[in-house]
Amino acid sequence: MDRVHRQDGVDLLTRTVAPGVALGGLIIGIGLALKGPLDGISHSEEAVNRDLAADRTGTWNTITAVWSQIGNTAGVIAVCIVVSSLLLWRTRDLRLALVAPIAIAMQGLIFLITAKVVDRDRPQVERLDPSPPTASYPSGHTGASTGLYVALALLALGIERPWLRWTTVILCLLMPSMVAFSRLYRGMHHLTDVGAGVLNGTICALLAYGWYRTCTSRR
Repeated sequence: MDRVHRQDGVDLLTRTVAPGVALGGLIIGIGLALKGPLDGISHSEEAVNRDLAADRTGTWNTITAVWSQIGNTAGVIAVCIVVSSLLLWRTRDLRLALVAPIAIAMQGLIFLITAKVVDRDRPQVERLDPSPPTASYPSGHTGASTGLYVALALLALGIERPWLRWTTVILCLLMPSMVAFSRLYRGMHHLTDVGAGVLNGTICALLAYGWYRTCTSRR
């Protein structure tokens, strides 16, 4: 197993954490704007939630309940631990195994701070899940699942067999999409909440993967 060098830590701070701070500021700014000058967008979004709530069926209630659980904190962390452990075992590459955990940790910190600062109310429709103690913006389920599965999709680009590579990438990208839809359908978030979650998770995954690529380029 390659040793993690001091320069790897420096690169993590400068190429991943620092841009992550800027990303957090951007997401917070968007959230505050939605409660201020862009308040009209917030009102128009309620129509999307009302339409989805009006078209609910027993079958889709069950399907989205499963999808929603895929994106919860425990599920995301469990998948991350299993996959990262397997990657470390098979490749002996600690940096590679750290990509998904770094992405999840970054998006989680941004999510917690943003939810506290913005403190946006949830949609005014019947909610099918218990409301977590955090606010509506951004969607934590969407951000966590996006951070994990986009990171795994990026790592899957290194798979040699084309059919396996693209099958894995497509499946990984479908997972957060299903979670995002389920959170809208179940009345837990506005459209911009899940959009901010996708932005948060995607950028954090790209930053974590970029750190890994920078480290490997020095070998």
